[in-house]
Amino acid sequence: MGTIVNLPENANRGPLLLDWRPEDPAFWAHSGKRIASRNLWISIPALLLAFSVWMVWSTVTVRLNSVGFSFSNDQLFLLAALPSISGATLRVFYSFMVPIVGGRRWTALSTASLLIPCLWLGFAVQNPDTPYWVFACIALLCGFGGGNFASSMSNISFFYPKSQQGTALGLNAGLGNLGVSVMQFAVPLAVTAGLFGPFGGAPEQLADGSQLWLQNAGWIWVPFIAVVSLLAWFGMHDIADAKASFREQSVIFTRKHNWLMCLLYVATFGSFIGFSAGFAMLSKTQFPDINPLQYAFLGPLVGALSRPLGGWLSDKFGGARITLWNYVAMVAGVLAVIAFLPGGNGQGSFFGFLGAFIALFFFAGIGNGSTFRMIPVIFRNQWAARLRRGLVDEAGAARHASMESAAVIGFSAAVGAFGGFFIPKAFGTSLAMTGSAEGALYVFIAYYLSCIVVTWWWYARKGAESPC
Repeated sequence: MGTIVNLPENANRGPLLLDWRPEDPAFWAHSGKRIASRNLWISIPALLLAFSVWMVWSTVTVRLNSVGFSFSNDQLFLLAALPSISGATLRVFYSFMVPIVGGRRWTALSTASLLIPCLWLGFAVQNPDTPYWVFACIALLCGFGGGNFASSMSNISFFYPKSQQGTALGLNAGLGNLGVSVMQFAVPLAVTAGLFGPFGGAPEQLADGSQLWLQNAGWIWVPFIAVVSLLAWFGMHDIADAKASFREQSVIFTRKHNWLMCLLYVATFGSFIGFSAGFAMLSKTQFPDINPLQYAFLGPLVGALSRPLGGWLSDKFGGARITLWNYVAMVAGVLAVIAFLPGGNGQGSFFGFLGAFIALFFFAGIGNGSTFRMIPVIFRNQWAARLRRGLVDEAGAARHASMESAAVIGFSAAVGAFGGFFIPKAFGTSLAMTGSAEGALYVFIAYYLSCIVVTWWWYARKGAESPC
């Protein structure tokens, strides 16, 4: 006979979940799985839109001067980089917001905030007298999209049992990361047509006689953001037991494993977002006869789709094991990139170079999923050890493990996002100093090797401090 589940009257009717026990198999089967799935499948499109808005300047900057502006290349590259800096910085704060505000409220509000840069961008590009500082402000505000990732991942972690968090977080992040590729497909098409009729403004006449509605790069997202914000407000849930102040969550800054996981996540998500930002530019410098924009979407697409696979594999075989061998594969991928670069002995091979980079994106996605699977297991084990020593009761151990793992997921997501700035910068510095990208690539190999050591020593070896 099955276990009878006795829920408090009206406990979970409405947006606030007063009774939430995902680790209880009977509760999970009775109503937990249905509620968690509902929140996940609203969170995914919200996160996809966030990534689309975050990365939109990588497309806008290419066409900005063609509609009447005259910014220098340095200014345009800065506009493309600013969202990465602001997004990574905002993630630090966003990572703590779900337990303070509530997952439903924060998802709805943070998604709706994307309307500000999208609407402002649509108006600004139509006026050729718009000063540069306005575009810089809009680019910084697009960082709202980057910040949303930290809070989204933190929120979803509360809804699922530990045994399924790898898959759930992998789906949320992986399908959300698809926003980069969706944007790269949608914006070039959207700016070639008057999608909003007389309400969308007049097009700009280009030198070749064609027309361009660059404002659509911002406005195309507005109706989708509005709909998903309403879905989040009316369809998602806040969890009463997930409440925590910033002071409670800030304890993670004293946790060694918070900083170790930040180190590991920079190598995975930092590589994904950094390679996304730098691949086209690096390709153009190394293979000037190739149009890299025809291929740039492939890497982010593969990396986004492989992330859920990394979570699933980690649920099956353990996060540390998958992460360890994944870094080995990433080292091999970088060596392959170096082998296909043009050099003194030949002209290199663009398609070999492209294939090596796609492999790097694939393994970066796997690692994104596996590292995030490690975090809740690590903190569950840490608090289980405190429970065995009698330092906390069972309910307290469960609550603190959930709260701290959610905070670390958000904070490590913040630190990892800085890769979106530093990887392209490393390519640029290496090219300026040596005329080759090899210097930057060897630095990446050294970093991945350090991650192999960290993963093996603390998490993967026999007798590791926190096996996961």
